[in-house]
Amino acid sequence: MVRVTTSGSPEHDDASLAELGYKPELKRTLGNFHTFAAGISYISILTGTFQLFYFGVSHGGPAYWWSWPMVFLGQLMVALCFCELAARYPVAGSIYNWAKQLGGPHVGWLGGWMMLTASMVSLAAVALAYQVTLPQISSWFQFIGDGTGKTDAAANAVLLGTVLVTFTTLINAFGVKLMARINSAGVAIELIAAIVLIVLLAAHLTRSPAAALTETFGLGAGTDLGYLGAFLTASLASAYVMYGFDTASSLGEESKDPGRNAPRAILRALVASFLIGGLILLFALLAVPDLHAKELSVDGLQYVVLSTLGSTVGQIVLWCVVIAITVCELAVHTASIRLAYAMARDNNLPAASLLAKVSPRFQTPVLPAVIIGLVAVAILLINVNQPQIFSVITSIAIIMIYLAYLLVTLPMLVQRLRGRWRPVEGKFSLGKFGLPVNILAVLWGAAMSLNLAWPRATVYNATGPQHWYLRWGAFVFIGVVAVGGFAYYWFVQRKRTGVLATHAAESPDGPPPPPTS
Repeated sequence: MVRVTTSGSPEHDDASLAELGYKPELKRTLGNFHTFAAGISYISILTGTFQLFYFGVSHGGPAYWWSWPMVFLGQLMVALCFCELAARYPVAGSIYNWAKQLGGPHVGWLGGWMMLTASMVSLAAVALAYQVTLPQISSWFQFIGDGTGKTDAAANAVLLGTVLVTFTTLINAFGVKLMARINSAGVAIELIAAIVLIVLLAAHLTRSPAAALTETFGLGAGTDLGYLGAFLTASLASAYVMYGFDTASSLGEESKDPGRNAPRAILRALVASFLIGGLILLFALLAVPDLHAKELSVDGLQYVVLSTLGSTVGQIVLWCVVIAITVCELAVHTASIRLAYAMARDNNLPAASLLAKVSPRFQTPVLPAVIIGLVAVAILLINVNQPQIFSVITSIAIIMIYLAYLLVTLPMLVQRLRGRWRPVEGKFSLGKFGLPVNILAVLWGAAMSLNLAWPRATVYNATGPQHWYLRWGAFVFIGVVAVGGFAYYWFVQRKRTGVLATHAAESPDGPPPPPTS
């Protein structure tokens, strides 16, 4: 008897997975909102805007706001390419698997390695956001010292961050369903709080957009590039926020009808983040009592909220920011686990059989959750006595994510030019716009990666003494990670690569041959 499967059925989803050589092991429980929530919680508008608003204003003045739509348009080109890939390859560890399918196993491993390394650093970096917000709600959260000591803030940040990482480790270890419920509830609260914040700020406007969005504070005057140089530096505040939308597709093996739902979730997460975040930033600049207040470049949005809305409403908003940070951390951890699982399943990590093991009780990879959490805590400890080095590593991690994206969009462009790329019929397709969108995605990824890595003292060595290895940290650190990692793969891991027998699809034809460059 022949069993007919229809698009959107669990059998069809599992058949699509089998075509890639894998058998289904993760439980399909996530619906439309769950996948959307995963993408938007990784971006986490409240976390990113509250953490980086001060940076944008201090380096580019209020006019830095224009970097928000600029970054959105660039990332939209990338997201559109990802939508086609999510429809065709609805699989865990999306960036790794996409790079592997498009550029071959070597490119796939490098993309996965860059993304995994960056994700673990990002997990630690997001955890530090607790320190930016909780002590402003109450001094009770300053457990170490009173905040005035040289290392009080850094040590307390490590303590709070460790608590958060421990929480996300436990939630992820207990299964995707619990994670999705907490994440979805947190995202719902974050979205409601963001909309309420927009309305409240809009009710306290004190100036017109023309007055705020043209104010540059005279930054960049006397330099070679003038304000353009200052603006490019300030644009990092937007570039640091608007990424991670691919998380919606990284849960493809745990989602219902991922070939259709993942592309929608990617676009909805990015567009919603752009609209909500853009309005928060805009109305904050229009509502703050004094546009030239020095606190605007120091405390950022926290200052705007407390000074504009008062302490009571302001603290309620800040508690919502804490919730947003929590679900953002949860989403980053979840995406990292799925990436590690996907690479281990291909025997592309040390102790792969253990890392790829799915708990029969919780139906989730438990060991990667624990190891990634421990690595994040270890990275946090760097912040105690070397916060400047930590900020350099954090910035570099975001560059590595942009480079990992580029390791997907560039091979995809090569496949298009060779006439080998075919979107899945009946699902998301860019049609005739595919080539120009892909070209723009590659150009954007390369340009922004260079902008992020540019050896600016204000970014990589903000306080003295000046060190060349900090200023050039992006090139040095990424070079070591990329060259060292790929050397390990080439001389050691490459000889072992291949789907582990316990994870291979049970098909009479066997798994498909590995892609070639």
